[in-house]
Amino acid sequence: MPIEKFIKLTSTCVPLPVENVDTDQIIPARFLKATTREGFGAKLFCDWRYNPGGSPREDFVLNNSRYSGSILVAGKNFGSGSSREHAAWAIYDYGFRVVVSSFFADIFKSNALNNGLLPVQVSEEFLAQIFKAIEEDPNTTITVDLENETITIDSLQSIESFEISAYKKSCLINGYDDIDYLVSKAAEIEKWEEADTLNA
Repeated sequence: MPIEKFIKLTSTCVPLPVENVDTDQIIPARFLKATTREGFGAKLFCDWRYNPGGSPREDFVLNNSRYSGSILVAGKNFGSGSSREHAAWAIYDYGFRVVVSSFFADIFKSNALNNGLLPVQVSEEFLAQIFKAIEEDPNTTITVDLENETITIDSLQSIESFEISAYKKSCLINGYDDIDYLVSKAAEIEKWEEADTLNA
């Protein structure tokens, strides 16, 4: 699955105000046999999303027609637990491009960035402000500006900065995975090798 370029996104949000969401809740272990990224969106939060018989649970946010969008807003400590790239695959395949939280597990954050999903870490105060805005109006939009590393609650014009490594920022803006990035630098690598050979 190619990674989409990400520069700036304005979208409504899906709120999940639950803390300590681990990777087994994001994508249960029984679905980890597949080795390609496609199709995992249907299994995202499966045990919360569906009843044992397979019918949708009306009380779960992904089944609530009031909420939609490309931004998932989650509680503190999102993506904890075992390391599984499938968690990022499932979130991306469902249609989310950004996950906002006040804290991410390091391995999840790395897996997300490697798969075109932008984890935006904000202060607890700003996260609470987002949840409140969505609760008051489900049509609330958030703008995530990757180039300037800012996130804005549009209706309030409330803005906060976030941090991302320069390398991963470049990859997301250009739609590169790690291999694509190396290929993009092929001419520079060849030039360096030629210079190094001459100086040997």
